[in-house]
Amino acid sequence: MYSIDDKWVVMIASDRISAFDVILPERIPYKGQVLNQLAAFMLNACSDICPNWLMDVPAPNASIGWKCQPIRIEMVVRGHLSGHAWRTYQSGIRTLCGAKMPDGMRENDPFPLPIITPSTKAESGHDEDISPEEILRQGLVTENQWQTLVNYSLALFERGKRMANKQGLILVDTKYEFGLLNDTIYLMDEIHTPDSSRYFYLEDFEYRQQRGEKQQQLSKEFVREWLISNDFMGQPGQQVPAMSEEWVNTISDRYIRLFELVTGQKFEKSDIGNEELERRITQSLLRIREAHPF
Repeated sequence: MYSIDDKWVVMIASDRISAFDVILPERIPYKGQVLNQLAAFMLNACSDICPNWLMDVPAPNASIGWKCQPIRIEMVVRGHLSGHAWRTYQSGIRTLCGAKMPDGMRENDPFPLPIITPSTKAESGHDEDISPEEILRQGLVTENQWQTLVNYSLALFERGKRMANKQGLILVDTKYEFGLLNDTIYLMDEIHTPDSSRYFYLEDFEYRQQRGEKQQQLSKEFVREWLISNDFMGQPGQQVPAMSEEWVNTISDRYIRLFELVTGQKFEKSDIGNEELERRITQSLLRIREAHPF
């Protein structure tokens, strides 16, 4: 991420992948392009809900937008009992970040209504679960700002759900990040991508739930599950397992497949070099600076 005149940011989506707050050693081909183009697709599709940071996408793996002051909260919205929520539920706990989870649920069951389970946006180290009461007590946002974050997050999740359903998918859970620009709350970063979201296939969801079968999903969770099966959860002293070329290509293929399923568009692989990337970014910045002079 590059800061330009302390007014705009240029974000280059790399092909690196992280899990449990650790960057894994191997690059995943085209992952950066998938995330960047999918995020732009979703930000544009949700721009009527709230203002967002994006201004231009000059290259497949690059975006330019407004520089905002980050709000140090991740707004995690969950429509189903999956992932971290399920692991918490399995331990016997029925409240997550102040949100109550009903008794008698099975893994991946839908909640009666989506719940918000925020976490702190750590500058380093692990993000941590936090309740709305603690958010307000710490003064991370004002009460009015918190309500705006809640309203935006639920509206964005509902839009994402509808878009996913049209493509035969279920948006299971996701996270949103926001920032301030001239005291206005802006949506930041990527949304509804496999790095920030979990998707199930709609067609056989009920069939699998009724039989207690594992749901097929499109998200980064399969990478976390692979790491867990290889005794790695980002804890001190744990060694990141080696990633074979076959496994790296499998991850890449699954990212591309998700892009095509979610957007309904064909993914076109791009391999532009750094020189062309820099040229496109420079031209875009010149146009933006002309349109938005100091």
